Amino acid sequence: QVHLVESGGGLVQTGGSLRLSCVASGSIFSINYMGWYRQAPGKQRELVAGITSGGRTNYADSVKGRFTISRDNAKNTVYLQMNSLKPEDTAVYYCNAAGSSGPPSYRSFEVWGQGTLVTVSS
Repeated sequence: QVHLVESGGGLVQTGGSLRLSCVASGSIFSINYMGWYRQAPGKQRELVAGITSGGRTNYADSVKGRFTISRDNAKNTVYLQMNSLKPEDTAVYYCNAAGSSGPPSYRSFEVWGQGTLVTVSS
């Protein structure tokens, strides 16, 4: 079983910065995609940013120019650098990963982390 653990959330004032980390562990052969999603109370979970194993990135319009996603494939880790934070960014941020597990089965997987809370005060 592949597991994801997020960290780096917390309380920050408007205009501040946070860096989220997500580490994948378990039997992993390859990770094709890792992404960050967020869910605020009463709202649907939405894509914030995603990155492929080749480094192609995708961002929600609301965070373009403020957030940067990056990855360290050797460590099976993805990061989300969040700058110029706004109260609207307040949400639980979830890490997502898709890829193939290691031996013996080499099964495809798609897993979610537990989430880390980001609160931006006004």
